[in-house]
Amino acid sequence: MSICMVWMTLALLAQESLDSEKWLKDAETAYAGVTNYTAILHKQQLVDGELQRDDIFYIKFRKPFSLYMRRISSPGKGCELLYAEGWNENRAKVHKGGFWGFITKNLEPNSPELLAGTLRPFTDTGLGVLVKTVAENVRKAIKAGELGFFDRGREIVYGRETQRLEVIFPKDKTKGYEAYRFVVNQDTTTKILVRIQIYDWDNQLFESYAYENLNVDAGLTDADFDPENPDYHF
Repeated sequence: MSICMVWMTLALLAQESLDSEKWLKDAETAYAGVTNYTAILHKQQLVDGELQRDDIFYIKFRKPFSLYMRRISSPGKGCELLYAEGWNENRAKVHKGGFWGFITKNLEPNSPELLAGTLRPFTDTGLGVLVKTVAENVRKAIKAGELGFFDRGREIVYGRETQRLEVIFPKDKTKGYEAYRFVVNQDTTTKILVRIQIYDWDNQLFESYAYENLNVDAGLTDADFDPENPDYHF
């Protein structure tokens, strides 16, 4: 490789690092300004070698971490979960179906019952987790000088105009990255990250999380995280 080619390659890597860091800061600043939100969460995961159907939930979230989820897709339509840090002995109140119909339980976040059929605990739900996951992996790759960062143009996601970005890490799982590749969509107006698709080292999709009808000015109150709320069925 000529000296000119080496210089051009190094300049390109530096520019990618600079652009990705600015992009991250924009996304982090946007999320920092959010105190609560409602959304329709679309979740898809590769479990036991099979890509599951799109699981859909209506969610309410308030910082620092209060979460209400109601499943709106089948199977399990109508199941609910309510959790707030420091409340209910840090257990989730869960309303779910079973042989005897819907019942309510108090469960630890990492209980086998809640982890069955999913890759992550519900405490990994939310826009903040999305931003943190991307930021930690991207900054690690920037520091190591091994980040691939590409603008893939504009894309409409659930009616929102987004910027689609592809983030590529070394194809070597021993380096400690979350995955081989992220495809991330950032709302072009709010700069909030609204979708992430995560690909494993075989370049197979194994996780996807997207937020539809996102309302970051929802005005949620204590009543939205109260099991006595008349709209809930705990």
